Formats: sequence, C-alpha cells, structure tokens
Amino acid sequence: MIDVFPFAGFPVALMGLGKSGMASAKALLASGAEVWAWDDSQERRAEAEAAHIPLVDLYEKDLREATTIVWSPGIPHTYPKPHPIAARARAAGLEIICDVELLARSQRAASYIGITGTNGKSTTTALVGHILGRAGRRVETGGNLGPPALELQPLGEEGIYVLEMSSYQLELTLSITFDIGVLTNISPDHLDRHGGLPGYIEAKKRIFRRQTTPRTAVIGVDDAASRAIYDELAARAEQRVVPISAEAPVAAGVYAWDGRLVDDTQGLRSEVADLAKMPALPGRHNWQNAAAAYAATRAAGVHPTVIAASLGSFPGLAHRQELVAVIDGVRYVNDSKATNSDAAAKALVCYERVYWIAGGRAKEGGIEPLAPHFGRIAHAYLIGEAAETFAKTLAGKARFTVARTLAQALEAASRDAGRECREGAVVLLSPACASWDQFANFEVRGEAFKALVAALPGRREHPLPAEAAP
Repeated sequence: MIDVFPFAGFPVALMGLGKSGMASAKALLASGAEVWAWDDSQERRAEAEAAHIPLVDLYEKDLREATTIVWSPGIPHTYPKPHPIAARARAAGLEIICDVELLARSQRAASYIGITGTNGKSTTTALVGHILGRAGRRVETGGNLGPPALELQPLGEEGIYVLEMSSYQLELTLSITFDIGVLTNISPDHLDRHGGLPGYIEAKKRIFRRQTTPRTAVIGVDDAASRAIYDELAARAEQRVVPISAEAPVAAGVYAWDGRLVDDTQGLRSEVADLAKMPALPGRHNWQNAAAAYAATRAAGVHPTVIAASLGSFPGLAHRQELVAVIDGVRYVNDSKATNSDAAAKALVCYERVYWIAGGRAKEGGIEPLAPHFGRIAHAYLIGEAAETFAKTLAGKARFTVARTLAQALEAASRDAGRECREGAVVLLSPACASWDQFANFEVRGEAFKALVAALPGRREHPLPAEAAP
C-alpha cells in the first residue's frame, strides 16, 4: 500500500467506494488523513462501514473545509451531466483528482510509463510490465488494469510504475508527467462522457502532457485521430516521438510487417521477432500492441534481445482472445473484453470460421462497422439488450439466432459447430457490447463463459495444439 503522506492531517473528501475508491480510502486513513467517504450505493456504504471507513454525506457536508476530493473515474463529473457532488465540489473550489494522482504525489522519485488507447491498452500495459520484469527492473503494474494505483508497492528512484490509463483517469490526473507515454489507437468510445469525439481525443492526448526531451511519446499511426496527434507532436519536437504500426513500415519507428517486428528507430530496419509464432499475440491488433511495448521498453533502456525473448514468454491476458478449451476439434475463445465493434473486429479477423456470440448493452454505431467481416461468421448467437438490433443488422448478411442469454448462446453454438465439424471452427465470445445488462462487468461475463465451456461434454485436447496454446 502507498503512504499518501502529503495528505496527512488534512480532510479529504472521497466519492465512490468501488475497487479504487476503497483502496484510496484505506491508504488515506493509514497515512493519517481525515477521510470523508461517500457512495450513492447503500450496499457500498455498508461495505465501507464494515471496513471502518468513515462515511460523510457529501450532499450535506460543507466541502469548503477540504481542498481535495478523490473521485472514482467511473462516475461522471462533467458530461453527460455533472454529478451533483462534483458540482458542489467545484463550487467549493476543490480540486477533483483520482487515485493515480495520489500515487504520483506520493512516489515522486520513481519513473512512470503510462499507456492509453481505445483498444489494446491492457495487453500493452501487461506486456510492458512483463518485459521490464524479465529485464530485472523494479516494476509495479496496475491502474486501470489489475491492482488500483494505491495498492501497488512503493518504489524508489530505480522503480518504474507501468500504468494503464483510461480517458476518465487522465482527466483526473493533474500533475503527473509520464517519462514514457503510449497511445495505441483511437476509435469512438465513451463519447457521452467526453461531450463527443473531440473531447475524447483531448482526454487521450493528456498521456503526453508536459513531456519534454528525453521523455518519449509512442503513438500508433494506423488510425486518423492518432496519426494527427503524432503529426502534431512531431512538428512541435518537444519530446522524442516514436511512431508504431501494424499496417505498414514507418520511418524512424517500430512496426510489424507481415507478422515480423521491425525496429527502424535508428534507420536500420532491424528485424526483432517473428510475432506470427507467438500464440499469445494473435492478429494485427496484438502486433500493434507488441510494437508499442517494444518501443516503450526500448525507450526505457531494455536490450532488443531481452524484449524479443520476453515477448515470446508472454502468457496473454484473461478475457482477451483467451483460448479456453479445444473440444472435439472446436476452439472456444473468450474475448469478453471486446466491448465495442472495433475490438470485436480485431478478434473476428483472426479466424476463418466463427460461431460468434455477440450482444449486451450496445454502444454507439452497433455492429454495422463489422460488415466487412460478416463473411467469416458461420453463425451468430445474439444475447442481451442488443439482440434485436444486431439481428436487423445481420439480416440477409449472416446466419443468426436470437439466443438471449449467454448459456443459451453457447449451447447452440457448441451444437452447431460440432455438427458442421468444419476445420478451424471457433466459438468466439466477442460481444462488441458492454456487459451491464446481464453482468456486472466484462470479467464476470468472461468467467461465466469459461465456466459454461468447462461444463460442455466432449473430448478435450491435452495439451492444446501448439499453434493455439496460450
């Protein structure tokens, strides 16, 4: 746990008692701060009370007595409408920050690598942490991925914090300047929380705020929005800027060309690794993640051979194209983290014959952007609130069944894939939707899928095929 010593003896308001909020409250209390904690959920308030966290009704409290409110990033504080407590906090002159800001103010001697992007940030964060750990560095990995920031271990001058940063967190992190900032890509997501696409892009750009040489910005250039950010920063020449791509060679950058990772940062076009032989990194989107991780860890001083070896030993992440089982020749893949169409597209392109489980709470644009990949769908099984809408999109373009629940969808998909018994058949959970209509989060949805797969009858292949093993 982090000692948040700058707040010792001071009153600190705290809104939101989820995972990061509880960790923040405990760290602040242990550091001697006076904590005023609140959550709109009675259940979470009860959990906090049981953990001896002081509750103060922030709707009634005179907030002018404090200077800071630690805000749960998941709670809207500006768009689409400011939360009433956020409005009260601003009126009282409080700074609104999140737990990552507390970490940055408390662990000033350490180095920081921040990773953001619409898709790929979790895998890239895990890759960077894995590579640095294999290189013998003192490293802690967390933030939006894994442990909350204040549950990480304190690090000294030689330590490196590798933090996945959501757009919500970036808006609430005021003072941190990342030694290495990574932007994987940008596609429309969370637009309601940022007042539209321009606001979302501005939030992502904060990963590079106040960087000057020798700090490094690593930027994917395979989408127009990210490429525009690259062009802007490269023209300013305030920090070192490294482009990455999984689509084409990029001069003075790092790219994956036909699955081969190439380092051209010194103009030498050195081939580093064959990503096509790394089963935990399937598809172009993971090649982009590998390129980003390579560029970031090279900027941190890790030797290319160490990075290449570490990429090969990466075990992958749960719920990101996670191979759950191979039953009677059919692969079952858990990609529950694919909560939008862009993420689902990255999974669909990896397989030729897909029995696709999709649906949940739809995001803007639905699955219409996936139309170029409908030919890969042997059959779709639609669940949740989006089922009817997705059915209209697929009508006449791909076979589908409105299954409603995940259990019904998997039962039908397993039956159809087994009956048709085509080589390369994959039952893929890649919902292109949020989970909140039926599950608390994408992790719960993915675990439910894995439990259902575990209960399926049939012959399991042990070990898994070498080209598919996680």
